[in-house]
Amino acid sequence: MSRSGKESTEQAMNRQRLETLLEICAAASEVLILPHNDPDPDAIGSALALAYLIREKLGINGLVAYSGIIGRAENKALVRYLGQPLQRLANSDMETIRPVALVDTQPGTGNNALPPAARAAIVIDHHPRQALSKTAIFADVRPEIGATCTMLTGYLQAAGVELPQWLATALFYGIKTDTLGLARGASSADVAAYFYLQGQVDVEALAEIEQAQLPIEYFQQLDAALHAARLYGDLVISYVPQAHRPDLAAEMADLFLRLEGTQWVVCIEAYNDELILSVRTRERRGGAGLAVRAIVAEQGTAGGHGTMAAGHVPLHGRDPDGLAQELVKRALRHLGKAPDTGIPLTAPPGSEQ
Repeated sequence: MSRSGKESTEQAMNRQRLETLLEICAAASEVLILPHNDPDPDAIGSALALAYLIREKLGINGLVAYSGIIGRAENKALVRYLGQPLQRLANSDMETIRPVALVDTQPGTGNNALPPAARAAIVIDHHPRQALSKTAIFADVRPEIGATCTMLTGYLQAAGVELPQWLATALFYGIKTDTLGLARGASSADVAAYFYLQGQVDVEALAEIEQAQLPIEYFQQLDAALHAARLYGDLVISYVPQAHRPDLAAEMADLFLRLEGTQWVVCIEAYNDELILSVRTRERRGGAGLAVRAIVAEQGTAGGHGTMAAGHVPLHGRDPDGLAQELVKRALRHLGKAPDTGIPLTAPPGSEQ
């Protein structure tokens, strides 16, 4: 099939998806849109895109609400630029009867605010499909896509709506961060969306978002993560107790993956009453999702892509340090590393500590 033929097929599929989506929303006066907890740029951009889409096409309000926090300095700068369009989820938000849309997450993953007994009307996500997603009236789950913002860009193009600059900027940044500028897990659809949006971006605002100033706590916990990190050949493992925000492990994992010679990173943090894991890999065959599920096992929830994944393990009164060490042992066993071969990242050259 030619390139143009493939693009036409994708466009037709997006139109079909769009028609179904709008049919589901048409009878409602409002849709509750839930990104995953502690939303990142891909979750923020795609959730706001869905709200914009149903408002433009149906005149229906999309209430975007989140649980957790918006932690990274860049993410805070993004929502400031967007005019603080997200609101903290309240108990009453879940009590009101209206369709619920999960964006950049799915039922049963443990990383969103949908109650276990509740049913999502809409699921739009790019992570591996969860069994409970089949209970949704409409589920568009495409793990071959690098970012949910790419999927929403396709919907907006199919709808023929004009993108305001703020939304184009949010969607572009969501794709850029989730695919590392198209260098990680990017599909042809991601590439097409990226370049479609690029010419519509608020360049100055994006530069300010990406270079947002960092609080002193960031450097304090960076220091803690660096001193806790141990090298097992091409694997880096770090555990930070008493983290000040829930996405620290993910940020540190992204940083450690840049260490020369590194193929795998496992970062663990203790935050509130749980341990949060982030796994990253440069392996072309991926395996991060399998790794985090093997590490977490039956003790919590886990999921992710081939190159990046996350897990949550409730403490239930257990000692976080002891549980973290148990998870480290599982990580070493899964990745075939001997526990006694680790050396501190910050050790002087030639040190055998």
